[in-house]
Amino acid sequence: MVELQSITKGEIQERVDAYLKIFYRQSVKNAPAQHIYNAVTFAVKDLVSDKWILTHKVYNEQNVKLVYYLSMEFLMGRFLGNLMINLGQYDEIKNALVEMGIDYDAVEEAERDPGLGNGGLGRLAACFLDSLSTLGYPAYGAGIRYHTGLFEQRIENGYQVEYPDNWLKFGDAWGVKRIEYAQEIKFGGNVATFKEEDGRYRFTLENYSSVLAIPYDYPILGYKTNTVNTLRLWDSEAKNPFDLRKFNEGNYRQALEDQTLANVITEVLYPADEFIAGKELRLKQQYFFISATVQRVLQRHAQKGSDLISLPDYAQFQLNDTHPTVAVAELMRLMVDEYQVEWDVAWDITARACSYTNHTIMSEALEKWPLELFARLLPRIYMIVEEVNKRFCGRLIDKFHFGAERVRRMAIIADGQVRMAYLAIEGSHSVNGVAAIHTEILKTQELKDFYEIYPDKFSNKTNGITQRRWLAHANQPLACLITETIGDGWITDLDQLKGLMDFSDDHTFRSRFAQVKRQNKVNLAKYILDTKGIQIDPDAIFDIQVKRLHEYKRQLLNAFHILYLYNELINNPNLDISPRVFIFGAKASANYHKAKQIIKLINSIAELVNNDPIIGGTLKVLFMDNYRVSLAEKLIPAADVSEQISTAGKEASGTGNMKFMLNGAITIGTLDGANVEILEEVGQDNIFIFGMTAQESIDLARRGDYKPWDLYNSNPRIHAVLDRLIDGALAPNEPNIFRNLYDNMLGGHRPDEYFNLKDFESYREAQSQVDKAYMDKERWIRMAIANTARSGKFSSDRTIRQYADEVWHLPPVGISQDS
Repeated sequence: MVELQSITKGEIQERVDAYLKIFYRQSVKNAPAQHIYNAVTFAVKDLVSDKWILTHKVYNEQNVKLVYYLSMEFLMGRFLGNLMINLGQYDEIKNALVEMGIDYDAVEEAERDPGLGNGGLGRLAACFLDSLSTLGYPAYGAGIRYHTGLFEQRIENGYQVEYPDNWLKFGDAWGVKRIEYAQEIKFGGNVATFKEEDGRYRFTLENYSSVLAIPYDYPILGYKTNTVNTLRLWDSEAKNPFDLRKFNEGNYRQALEDQTLANVITEVLYPADEFIAGKELRLKQQYFFISATVQRVLQRHAQKGSDLISLPDYAQFQLNDTHPTVAVAELMRLMVDEYQVEWDVAWDITARACSYTNHTIMSEALEKWPLELFARLLPRIYMIVEEVNKRFCGRLIDKFHFGAERVRRMAIIADGQVRMAYLAIEGSHSVNGVAAIHTEILKTQELKDFYEIYPDKFSNKTNGITQRRWLAHANQPLACLITETIGDGWITDLDQLKGLMDFSDDHTFRSRFAQVKRQNKVNLAKYILDTKGIQIDPDAIFDIQVKRLHEYKRQLLNAFHILYLYNELINNPNLDISPRVFIFGAKASANYHKAKQIIKLINSIAELVNNDPIIGGTLKVLFMDNYRVSLAEKLIPAADVSEQISTAGKEASGTGNMKFMLNGAITIGTLDGANVEILEEVGQDNIFIFGMTAQESIDLARRGDYKPWDLYNSNPRIHAVLDRLIDGALAPNEPNIFRNLYDNMLGGHRPDEYFNLKDFESYREAQSQVDKAYMDKERWIRMAIANTARSGKFSSDRTIRQYADEVWHLPPVGISQDS
């Protein structure tokens, strides 16, 4: 481990006092928590900035190879606490603040979660950045500095209502504006073609509109290292933000019109795309941050005096899903048009510099753009994609002798669409899935055509999570117990948690492990009482499902099981089952109406169950609004049961399953995504698996002979559950509100598309086994310990080493104080 400079408590206190005086003309005694948070942030940022400057000094002097992790999302969570842990001075800084009379918990709570992501895609990117810095790999994250994030979710009358997520309301203490690296981004216009004297054609964009991309840099500090990599987020500004002439003429709105239009690009993550304007904005966003990033990388490479042929030796672009795929075409545009590189040479450089991670099995989620929109908004980019497609299809015919139907099936441009996933595959040297089963499904089904011609491109890189965030910070009592028991090596080598298995027979250790879990549940119960006014029993099973709301993730199946238990208790109030608290957290896309109706259903079930005196508190149901990283850090350490119940064959990997496992929750899940590998690690005695396999669900969908109506008629439990949707009990004032959910289960084009009813009985039985296991306290705590102890494989450190060794060929770089 590198020798680190430290700071004394007195120095921290002096800096906090100074920043309060300089920026707010206040002292600790009269400053609000938000101002104290900012002052503490500036003090911690002082420590980080020295390392940040040193890191990039070394990178520049050694002309190191860098990976650029391109992602539409970076779900970072709060910066302060995580940076304090990675500095190795969490306790020192916290104690210094406590001595000043500062409530440290209030300081952490004053930091708003950055509105930069939505779900697992963005959280994975954040974990990867932490691992890249901790392991010493030179890297940039590149994305967009959204002003109002996805949205702030509020629940009103049981419905999700979206409000702007004003995470920048109190400023941006961590971001550093780098105006010197601004880039011009061009949209629309027409392409003018010129023939040079040497016979080559040159292309120039004319009559375009443009904005400036302004980078904001955020520090990503590794754990107890001097390495500080950079998350670079691009904001949009007008080239001429204020027209004074129009203003003086009284045209005040027109005077600011250019800046207003520029702001739209970086205002919201995933704008609703039901209409063409929303689709256009999404494509603009993708091109905006990709063009800015690629322009800056090529400028930096040229400033080093390096030939572009060597670019892949110094820069690797990792495409995090299909959103950044336009990087393939933008690299080509810049090299061919701006740097005058021959097409074949430029294509070789591009393919060696780009690699693509696929995050979805669902073919409808593989991004496609309408041809007219793509060509109108990005005319030169479209010409390049057209040329790539022409050459690709020609090779399919000439080299592989494919017929017209297969060529159409694989074409990058076909059926009036630009298929971005296919462009990513063709333009990358590496394509990976994110769990073993996911990668196999890609190779044998969804991307089978491409795997057959490019088998060497495909590999698996099972996702991972950073233990620094999800254990060392989120669950400090458990982290302390583990360190006391086996040492602190697990913080950078999660495989060392296996050493806990040596203590699973130790009564004292088991007792302390159980005490930590119960205290976490007590803490969560208090938080829920304070924020929602609902009292829950810490001795009940805390059964938690928190993730993006989508039908394939089957929050609906969980809801059906709750209705089943409710029916059972109504019929037999003395039923011998463990008290259980069901906790949900999920955002539904603003225009995903069925998902939003499921949120309403869950809240209606909560209203019914929580207020029925016959139930007597045996069941409680809660929907935690505005799910985010800081809320996850409260929920996950308190979980007993981790719900990972997606339709088998639909979830690429999942990372929530890993976070729960690390914190000693027991998984109930299907053989989907990383659940398969969790089963391999913990063994069948420490997990509850149910439902169809991926192949069984795929085969059933293909046959098209699934008849949920037969299950409804033959299974009285399913019959009673579905009838609850329409009997008026869930919404006495709106008795038909859930009629369409009922109808979608039993009729329509694809009844019960995600097989909730098909897997219901298997799920019900697995939940019965959960109940029995929880009643055996000794067995349950051994299972919990086994899950924590065997979670080592799922560290993002392991995943990043695989990417670095097998995809990017990226060596680590040591940063010492003497550099």
